[in-house]
Amino acid sequence: MTFLSFDIEISDVFDVAPGQDIEIFAPFHVSVAASIVNGGEERLWYSEESPGRPALNLTPAKAREMLDYLEDMQNRGLPVVAWNGLKFDFQWLGHQAGDLAHAARIALKSYDPFFQFFNQRGFFLSLAKVAEGLGVPIRKSMDGAEAPRAWRQGRFKEVMDYVLGDCRITNHLVLAIKKRGGIAWVNRRGELDFERFERFKKVEEVISEPPPDTSWMDLPPDKRDFSRWIETLQV
Repeated sequence: MTFLSFDIEISDVFDVAPGQDIEIFAPFHVSVAASIVNGGEERLWYSEESPGRPALNLTPAKAREMLDYLEDMQNRGLPVVAWNGLKFDFQWLGHQAGDLAHAARIALKSYDPFFQFFNQRGFFLSLAKVAEGLGVPIRKSMDGAEAPRAWRQGRFKEVMDYVLGDCRITNHLVLAIKKRGGIAWVNRRGELDFERFERFKKVEEVISEPPPDTSWMDLPPDKRDFSRWIETLQV
């Protein structure tokens, strides 16, 4: 199984309260991104403000270059995967490129295990929780909230290593999900739980399916929040 995962980091610095949706701080700006073909090419995506020194954010041209690359890989038959890619990575890469419609076209044909799981169970799981449940070793070099500050402080190599690391974790998780036939995680009771995936589904297929049963929740998440940014676009 050959596929490509990608991940972005943002340059926006803010403090998030427990349980707070970071989208209230949007729009976000992409500082650096990474893409990895499992067992193959690894790439970093960033712009330079001077030779050898990364800029604060990707230029629109560099963001469009990455979108072109992802689309080209898709057209060659290589699945593109991102954990929570529909709501976050594609939206803000498209925003950085000044071309949300282009990002949306790729997003709809991509695979997002986070979104697929949500549409089956109605709640969210972190990358770390799934890695724990599937027995995937996970070594993060920094906390995600630290990355924007580190980038602004000039700790570019650390952030680059971090974003590449997240792509590698995603690749390991995708292979583990395929091998196990679904997602495993440790629930709040400390027990191992499991949700079967009949198969990996493209984002556009998950969008077209009925929403999950969230009648048991007091404040259930809204499925449309994942794809609301696409709804008004001509794709």
